[in-house]
Amino acid sequence: MVAPAMKRGKHSPTKKSCAKHSLTLPDLDQARSAVLTSLPSKESQRGYRHAIDEFITWYCSEPRLSFNKAVVTRYRIHLESRQLAPGTINGRLAAVRRLAYEAADSGLLTPDLAAGIRRVKGPKNLGVRLGNWLTADQAKALCQVPDPSTLKGKRDRALLAVLVGCGLRRKEAAVVDLVGKGQHVRTVPVPDWVKGAIDAWLASGGISKGRVFRCVCRAGKTWGTGVTERVVWHVVKDCAKKAGVENLAPHDLRRTCARLCRDAGGELDQIQFLLGHVSVQTTERYLGCKQRLKNAVNDRIGIDPNC
Repeated sequence: MVAPAMKRGKHSPTKKSCAKHSLTLPDLDQARSAVLTSLPSKESQRGYRHAIDEFITWYCSEPRLSFNKAVVTRYRIHLESRQLAPGTINGRLAAVRRLAYEAADSGLLTPDLAAGIRRVKGPKNLGVRLGNWLTADQAKALCQVPDPSTLKGKRDRALLAVLVGCGLRRKEAAVVDLVGKGQHVRTVPVPDWVKGAIDAWLASGGISKGRVFRCVCRAGKTWGTGVTERVVWHVVKDCAKKAGVENLAPHDLRRTCARLCRDAGGELDQIQFLLGHVSVQTTERYLGCKQRLKNAVNDRIGIDPNC
């Protein structure tokens, strides 16, 4: 005898999804923590933290019906209304997309909404990224601004030499452990004139271990175990003002190093190694090169059949 088959009800009990269409502040904080935890670089964590906090402030400023593509598109319009650069806007949107991904991965947001948010396009980067590049004479004059007869002047000369001669980021110059962006460890060649400036500073400051650059008090003595990125910023800005160079930032010295290396005949891949770039396209942007129509590169390739 066969037992009769049991009829399954029309609505079998299933586990209800806890995914939402709108996120509360605790939900956003949870997704934010997940994003920051997934980033290995402290520099990336700092950038994403700032971008996500800006979005959360905007998102919570008024009631939102949903965290979806339309809302993120409105946020992009808000960023554009602030006259931000396309690269800055794309960075902000990348952080929001990552936030939506982590929210969906944690079950806080439906996958369809997260997929829609990831389809929000950013503005196109048109033209060449603006930046300042110094000539060799300007860079030399800048490095000669600090007074070598004082301890602070020797430190500032060594600091500027490292920025211009080795193309370090200001964070790398502050810690001088040569651990680059994204925790990439790299070896940087140091020119003789840069080493000479560093040796003069170390000998005068009595520094034999730890970080290379230290704070210098008004009494002309070193103190502390290092300098901050803000110190590097102020050294560059103050010396640039005395040298008559306007709107110069520490990163402009990194760009200057790249272009001067290229002008001196440096190969593109070697400049990429020097700067620690993962992508050669990033190095090309640092060079800031423009097409030369007069005396073009193909004018003298030596295959004119009429010659």
